[in-house]
Amino acid sequence: MARGDGTRGKMARGEGRTMKLGLAEVYNPSMLPTLRPGDHLLLGYGARVRPGDVLVVRHPFQHDLLIVKRAAARREGGWWVLGDNPRVTNDSREFGVVPDGLVVARAMLRLRPPRRTPQRSALLALLSWLPSSVRPLRARSRRLRAR
Repeated sequence: MARGDGTRGKMARGEGRTMKLGLAEVYNPSMLPTLRPGDHLLLGYGARVRPGDVLVVRHPFQHDLLIVKRAAARREGGWWVLGDNPRVTNDSREFGVVPDGLVVARAMLRLRPPRRTPQRSALLALLSWLPSSVRPLRARSRRLRAR
């Protein structure tokens, strides 16, 4: 699930057209291990969607609820979306295909805040956090695309 829609009118050039950028916060474990609760996502509104992309979509049965899922396959009528965590089934296995009109944005980057670890020195904690703090979100594997 995602919180926030901090677009604030930011614009960027992407894939041959201008797209709006925004931020969202993950607060549900459905995308573990790729995304953890507390991670932030840089979103591209109007970005082209391909199988394997991480998306923010409106829940088909609760349009006021934004959820974060991976686009698994293009189906008739929209996108088949799945969470990366197999233990959480709040995805297309439960609610079916997500129509194109409910796709809000594509997640482009994951921004992970540093973890609080009191037993570590601040410098050591910073050095261990930096390599994983910002990651582009791309298709995970070909296996996922073939589902």
